[in-house]
Amino acid sequence: MGRWLIVMGLVIAAIGLAMTFAQRVPLLGRLPGDITVRGEGWTFYAPIATSILLSIVLTVGLSLFAWLARR
Repeated sequence: MGRWLIVMGLVIAAIGLAMTFAQRVPLLGRLPGDITVRGEGWTFYAPIATSILLSIVLTVGLSLFAWLARR
């Protein structure tokens, strides 16, 4: 149980760091497949390409983590 709490704490810290520095990453949130529609007094933003890219990166990362944990 103690190991899982440490791992979860590290995961939460990593997510916090990623959220802190996410605005400094170039092109993140402004990829060609991201949709932005602006109107008078409103903005609609759908980060489709960014979501797909983050999904791929997280899938590869978590798969690598699971593979290393089994060894």
